[in-house]
Amino acid sequence: MTSLMWFRRDLRLGDNPAVTAAHEYCAGDGVVGLFVVDPALEAASGPVRREWLRRSLLELNNQLGGNLLILRGSPLEIVDQVAEKFGVDQVFIGRDFGNYGRQRDLAVSDRLAARGVALRQVGSPYAVDPGSVTKADGTRYLVYTPFYKAWLAHGYPTPSPIDLEGLVWVDPAKEPATKQLLDIQLTHLQSPVCDVDLPPVGEIAALDRWQSFRDGPLAEYDNDRNRPDLDGTSNLSAYLRWGQIHPRTVLADLEGPIANATTKGPEVFRREIAWREFYAEVLTANPSSIRKSLDRRYDNALEMNWGPSAEDNFAAWCDGRTGFPFVDAGMRQLRATGWMHNRVRMVAASFLVKGLHLPWQRGAAEFMYWLRDGDSASNQHGWQWVAGCGTDAAPFHRIFNPVLQGRKFDPDGDYVRRWIPELRGLPGASAHEPWKLASTLDGQPSSDYPAPIIDHLAERGEALARFAALPKKGD
Repeated sequence: MTSLMWFRRDLRLGDNPAVTAAHEYCAGDGVVGLFVVDPALEAASGPVRREWLRRSLLELNNQLGGNLLILRGSPLEIVDQVAEKFGVDQVFIGRDFGNYGRQRDLAVSDRLAARGVALRQVGSPYAVDPGSVTKADGTRYLVYTPFYKAWLAHGYPTPSPIDLEGLVWVDPAKEPATKQLLDIQLTHLQSPVCDVDLPPVGEIAALDRWQSFRDGPLAEYDNDRNRPDLDGTSNLSAYLRWGQIHPRTVLADLEGPIANATTKGPEVFRREIAWREFYAEVLTANPSSIRKSLDRRYDNALEMNWGPSAEDNFAAWCDGRTGFPFVDAGMRQLRATGWMHNRVRMVAASFLVKGLHLPWQRGAAEFMYWLRDGDSASNQHGWQWVAGCGTDAAPFHRIFNPVLQGRKFDPDGDYVRRWIPELRGLPGASAHEPWKLASTLDGQPSSDYPAPIIDHLAERGEALARFAALPKKGD
């Protein structure tokens, strides 16, 4: 019996229990590989994420021998139609814990069940599924450290066995009704969505990147992860977001000889994997937190005193022209590559919320539009952590000084100069405070780079005053 594998955020063959289950069920009769380009998700994605997906689908299609069926439209309609056309009675997917994904899968399951077709959810994007780790009283965690301890105690499975010998991917062209659609899809996939500087995509590229990081920068990850001027991070976030590598694969390696490393790098990196799982846990338990603060008092505080310069300030922040080089370098890196170093993400977010006094939701939406690793749970709750309205126990007192942060984590100014051409004539750490230098920068007027749009110290005081004035919890 032919089975159907509906790929979503699991664009890989290895360590993919849904693919394995589809293969085992069909008993050699073949698996139909399907990806549905959902207009609802496409509309919420910026050009960089759509370009990453386009390249990823080409890679996955190659892995399937050119037999990946890619259709655009409503999953509710398309999955049912494909299942009917190919005579399948089992559709296999990896479980989706997102707000939209859960509702979509429930609707698809009901639609298929009406014709006697089962939607089988096998595996998920996480090492430990959200909801699997709870407190002793059964309630969900909202604080990271106790969650991490419980997550470790719970344990996570080893990678799914990879035994795909004899797996046959059904050629979609054998179904006359899909042949014309196949010709259209291949033409569409050949056209880039945007001109962006992306690394190689796909499962093989993800495994290569992990191996390179594991055998190199991982050892010093504890020291180098906050340095945007260095290649000290894994850069796995987009691969994890698209399921081109599973966290099980990474965690299994961290359990091996690396676990006995003399540095803290492997353990610190394990904690970062757990942060991703923690934020998925928080969003699943609190679906409204995708748009509203976990601590609702802050939504009112961040909307106070919306002045006439707010839109101009927001535009300057988006364009990387705030006059604070560390912030601007990050925002320009985001536009150019669809990625931003995490330390810079925190500083840029703090600048928007606590320097410009704008709602975290506006910044989170801007990030989600451009990020190639745009993950709703991590993005929204990372922003709330910075704003102080989320899971953090010590909220509003943390206000990042963009100059001091730049000097500390980009000590020679190399990161700033890489992304801000106007400042490439400035030596060393002076690139973090261009307003202190003479009127010319390598022969170019200093006016090519804007003056700071705010007085950071003054706005820091304003932010502290606003948050101190919040009603007490329960009032």
